[in-house]
Amino acid sequence: MVFPERFSDLPEHTWPRLRSLLDAHAPGGEVVNLTIGEPRHAFPEFVGAALAENLAGFGRYPANNGTDALLETLTGWIARRYGVTLETSQVMALNGTREGLFAASVALCPEEKNGAKPAILMPNPFYPVYMIGSLTAGAEPVYLPAKAETGFLPDLDALDPALLDRTVAFYICSPSNPQGAVASKDYWRKLLALAEQHDFIIFSDECYSEIWRETPPPGGLQMVAETGADPERVFVFHSLSKRSNLPGLRSGFVAGGPKGMGEIRQLRAYAGAPLPGPIQAVSAQVWNDEAHVEASRLRYCGKFDMADEILGNLPGYHSPPAGFFLWLNVGDGEAVARTLWQKTGVRTLPGAYLARDVNGANPGAEYIRVALVADEPELERGLRDLRDCILDVRT
Repeated sequence: MVFPERFSDLPEHTWPRLRSLLDAHAPGGEVVNLTIGEPRHAFPEFVGAALAENLAGFGRYPANNGTDALLETLTGWIARRYGVTLETSQVMALNGTREGLFAASVALCPEEKNGAKPAILMPNPFYPVYMIGSLTAGAEPVYLPAKAETGFLPDLDALDPALLDRTVAFYICSPSNPQGAVASKDYWRKLLALAEQHDFIIFSDECYSEIWRETPPPGGLQMVAETGADPERVFVFHSLSKRSNLPGLRSGFVAGGPKGMGEIRQLRAYAGAPLPGPIQAVSAQVWNDEAHVEASRLRYCGKFDMADEILGNLPGYHSPPAGFFLWLNVGDGEAVARTLWQKTGVRTLPGAYLARDVNGANPGAEYIRVALVADEPELERGLRDLRDCILDVRT
């Protein structure tokens, strides 16, 4: 695998770009940061004690793929959540999903397909690691617009069969970041049918799977089981960052078919960094507890109710079924984000910074992303200032 570009040739990353846009200007009021999706709800109270109990583990090399206790916990959670039974060899602990989403492309994607340069498909907007993983694997990243007209997911019916014939992998994020869209079972059936017909793998980023308002989103492993698809078709990625409000723990997992997981584990053996032993021990306890997940989910539901009440009459407002972001159509996301900052101190993220221009069009250009992570009083103040400022700009 050869990285085809110099790192310096890549587009500027999201957060330096945001700082360049906003930080030259003074905030117009008390700062309310609604940009980064860093959960602020309480993580389980037992985490500190569990870490302390396992501190001696920092004095030993950790289990490369995950301890038996953690892997058994993960397969147990998958069985409870999705009704799917896996062997522990079909799961690997991750230093957060980013590691796995990158490594999967490198481990599983061939350097050519049908005599052509391979393509890896992804939604646009997208998580940047999808792009970097594709480039590192020597593949062409293909950005599929995920617009309101197609339910904020890529339009599977619009895909060119010639492109699909050289596709080696398809990244999907459900619930999606930034729109909060959920891939239905019908959507999954269609995607799996395309994967079977054109022989490609699906990388399913499910790190927001436990933050939903009414119905738990279906998952990739669940849909493989329900459709009878080849188990090697889908690899799923989960994390404690969003589910359990533990982004600093950097703990997640990847699971999928036994052959592909063997190759991912082989890459880890040579080039990866296993999760520290004490964090593996803590993670096992956290995956086994659902009370804190339910409490956090109820808070997010309350925040969405707040957003619906405050912003519901704004043109372009969309109330998503899952995740913890608002994806607001404001006409010009970059201009409005700057105006919000200068007039109110509310900090939001221009949607264009999460997407790529394709044929001169950026599907995020009209949007701002608003993270509903702040405590309720701060969030309410920020949403009201945001509403008033947008209405003022439009008039």
